[in-house]
Amino acid sequence: MFAAACVLVSAALHVLAGGAPVRGETLVAAMVLTWLGAFLLAGRQRGMEVLLSASFGAQYGMHHLFTVGAAHASPSPWTGEHGTGLGMVLIHAAIAVLSAWVLEHGESALAMIVHLAVTPVRGLRAVLRVLAGALADIAPLSPGPVGEPPFPVPRRSDFVVVVARRGPPLAVSVL
Repeated sequence: MFAAACVLVSAALHVLAGGAPVRGETLVAAMVLTWLGAFLLAGRQRGMEVLLSASFGAQYGMHHLFTVGAAHASPSPWTGEHGTGLGMVLIHAAIAVLSAWVLEHGESALAMIVHLAVTPVRGLRAVLRVLAGALADIAPLSPGPVGEPPFPVPRRSDFVVVVARRGPPLAVSVL
C-alpha cells in the first residue's frame, strides 16, 4: 500500500515539477518495482540509513522510468533539457527524504505494536507453565476413614483449631 502511495505521489509531483504526464502502464511498472524492492528489504527492522538509500534509489529509478514512459514535454529552465533540472532533482529528493522518514516511523510503530502484542503472550505462557507444573506436583490423597483428616494434625494447645476445607492446602488456624 505504501509503495502505491509513494509511486502516485512521486508521479504527481514529477508532473507538477514540469515532467510530462505518466502513462498508466508506467505507473503499474513503477509500483511493481517499488513493491519488489520493499519486499526484498522486508523481514526485519531497517535503520534510517538503509531506508534513505533505498528511497533515493527508488526515486532515481522512478524519475528515469517516468521520463522514458511519458510523452515528451518541452524543456524549461525548471525541468532542464531531459528532465534533470533543479526543480525535478529537488522534488524527487524531497519525496525520497519524506518517504524514508515515514517508513522509519511506521516501521518503529509496527515494531512497538508487535512487541506489545507478544509481551502479554509471553507472560501468559509463563503463567500456564507455572500452573501446569503446580498441577503436576499435586498428588491425589488416598481416601481414609470419613471424618478424619488425611494426615495427623499436631495439637500444640487448646487454642489451635483445625479448619477443614474442601481443597488443598489443609490449614491450621489459631483462634
